[in-house]
Parts: sequence; C-alpha cells; structure tokens
Amino acid sequence: MSNPATRAVRPSLNKIVVNAVKGAILLGAAMAGIAQAQQSPALDRVSISAGAFYAKPEIHLGGDTRYGRVDTPDEKIGHETLPRAKAELLFGDSHGLSFDYFRFSKGYGATLDGDTVYEGRPVSGSIDADAKLRLEMARLAYKLWFGKEKSVFGVGLGAAYLRAKISGSADARLSASNPPETYTWSGSGSSSDGVWAPTVELAWRHALNDKVRLYAEAGGVKKNGGTVEGHVYNGAAGVEWLAARNVALVLDYGIQKIDLHRNGERTADLDLKLTGPSAFVKVRF
Repeated sequence: MSNPATRAVRPSLNKIVVNAVKGAILLGAAMAGIAQAQQSPALDRVSISAGAFYAKPEIHLGGDTRYGRVDTPDEKIGHETLPRAKAELLFGDSHGLSFDYFRFSKGYGATLDGDTVYEGRPVSGSIDADAKLRLEMARLAYKLWFGKEKSVFGVGLGAAYLRAKISGSADARLSASNPPETYTWSGSGSSSDGVWAPTVELAWRHALNDKVRLYAEAGGVKKNGGTVEGHVYNGAAGVEWLAARNVALVLDYGIQKIDLHRNGERTADLDLKLTGPSAFVKVRF
C-alpha cells in the first residue's frame, strides 16, 4: 500500500520540475530577447552588397624604360563605372568583420609627332603608344562597435591587398638627315606587382527609423619598404533605404586616393584619385 505522504510529495515534486522547466524556457527566451535588443538597429547580422563606383579618375603614371624616363601628364578622364562589392558580418553585439573590393581598368593611346633626339642625333617622325592599367584592391578588417542605440561608432584593424598591372606597346618611325637614315622600332611589355599592407578603419552608423540609415566611413593603408610602397586612403558618406525586410538600396559619395611607388632597377610611380558616387543593392539578414 502506498503511503499518503508519498502521494502528497510526488505531485509537489512534479510541479516543481515542470515549473523549473517553464522558468528555464522563459528565462532563455528573455535572455535571447535581451541579447537581440542589445544589437543596435543600425547594424545587420549579415549583409552582402553589390554595385558600382561611378568615379571620375585623375591619374599620373611614370616609369623608367630602356629609352629613358617616361611620365604622363596629370590627366582627368571622363567618368568610369567600376565594379564594387562589400560584405559585413556581426558576431555578438559589437564584434564585426567587413570586406570591400573594387577594380579599376583603363586603356590609353597616344600619338606623338615632331622633332626629338635619338641616339644623339636630331630626328623627326612619330611614335604611337598604347598602354593599359589594371588596379585591384581588397580590404578585410575587424571592427569593434561602440554603442547599442540608434548610433554606433566602429574602430577597425585589418589588411588590404593591392595589385597593379600595366602593359603597353609602342611603334616609332623616325628619320634623320646628314646622312639620311631611317629608324623604325617597335616593342611591348608588361609589369605587375601585388602587396599586402595594414589598414585602419573608422565607421559611424545611425538609424533614423526602421527604413532609413545614415553612415560614414574612412580608412587608410600605408606600406613602407619592399618593392612597392605608398599609401591608399578612402572615405565615404551615404544613406541606406530598406526597400524590403531583407533588401536595401544604398547610395554614397566617396573618394579613393592611391599613391604607389615601385623600387628597383627601374622605378615606377602611380598616382590615382577616384571621386564620385556609388550605388549598391544590399541583401541583409
């Protein structure tokens, strides 16, 4: 026969266990809600952006060749559309990773006519030259975000990979007198370099409401020593509109300043400034 006291205790223990389980579930849900609430509305857990940089380039190229030093005049080029991609990932409430990539590719052609000196003799004629520049840059940085409300500030450290390639060809037709002689030659070549460099990132995000966000960011890369050295600076300010829960349209205006120098038997210089608006479609989670 069962003891009445035992029957009285069992329901109490069952009730305690059930209540404890319910309490754990509610506590876990509450903690999850608090953790989610601590994330700033200005940040996304995961986002991927693809778009274009509609830039107006200013460029200067220079380098040593077997025919002597060649420098292009500082040139302002018409607007170019450069492909660009970004991605961001948030761990917890304040730790994030950011990625940024863009590519610049441009061809040039020129014809020079007139008098010059070749192998110590005065000559006249023309030279046709063509060149193509391709520059790629990718940045990956860790960011620590400060703030939990509508405004947050981020400070980041990371690395950037810079790769530049230039190729070209030239044809010359020159003639001299006393004694008469004609010179013709043609040639082509290419050179490329890639380098890693540390980068520092600063960022600000602000959520005006559930649909509109503002942001500003700046960063810098500096590389000293080695075959390639120089610096890259960037900055941008923009607005983001959430067209749907997981899709946003992003517009900004930015600048990329690239100044690279190649050291070695034949030195080379690249000074490139890109300014203009960018447009992205962002998928966010």
